[in-house]
Amino acid sequence: MLIPVRDINPTRRFPLVTWSLIALNVAVWLYQLTLDDVAGAALLLRKGVIPYYLVREPSLGSWLTPLTSMFLHGGWTHLIGNMWFLHVFGDNIEDELGKLRYLALYLLAGLGAVAAQVAIGPDSQIPMVGASGAIAGVLGAYMMLHPRAPVVTFIFPIVFVLFESPAWIFLFVWFGLQTLQGFTALGLPETAGGVAFFAHIGGFVVGFALVRWLAPTPEGGAPRRLASVEEP
Repeated sequence: MLIPVRDINPTRRFPLVTWSLIALNVAVWLYQLTLDDVAGAALLLRKGVIPYYLVREPSLGSWLTPLTSMFLHGGWTHLIGNMWFLHVFGDNIEDELGKLRYLALYLLAGLGAVAAQVAIGPDSQIPMVGASGAIAGVLGAYMMLHPRAPVVTFIFPIVFVLFESPAWIFLFVWFGLQTLQGFTALGLPETAGGVAFFAHIGGFVVGFALVRWLAPTPEGGAPRRLASVEEP
């Protein structure tokens, strides 16, 4: 498991949207904790993405679930892992894009993540929840904008040591693991549930593809210069 400890990539502005997204996800999770097992399961069934109902029996309620599912989580580790990745990588993307464009990227990546997972398993009736796909889009954007920014990483449980590498290496390995695990999971029974790896893949690709289009440019149309840490 790759765990990013921090990146060495200063920002110019306070990441208001990133911290607001983290606060909203935590607030929804705390609400989930107030529910008993039956009500909690019912919430996931109503507000999580169930591919079968999106594809085979679409309704207004099912079409809203790609948005609502982004703010639900299945456990503490699920929530903490997602929010930590968002904390490490989100501030720089918000800094580059600005608040509204960054939020647009986040939501579009989340929708792209849902589309990728539904395309792989359109008949699945297991609810899919979590911010992972949207956050994967932030990682894809980081790969495009800050490939050489140093990232301090911890590998668990292979070695208990911190090491520093360019962001592109960390993100390339992360994306490769998602792809490998995604195709491996195709051979498992649908009832096994588990991680929606193709949502991660889809979100990452959407973020990587859209960030340059969303990034503001200075007057005259010249490409925006990246942070000095990116200079070779």
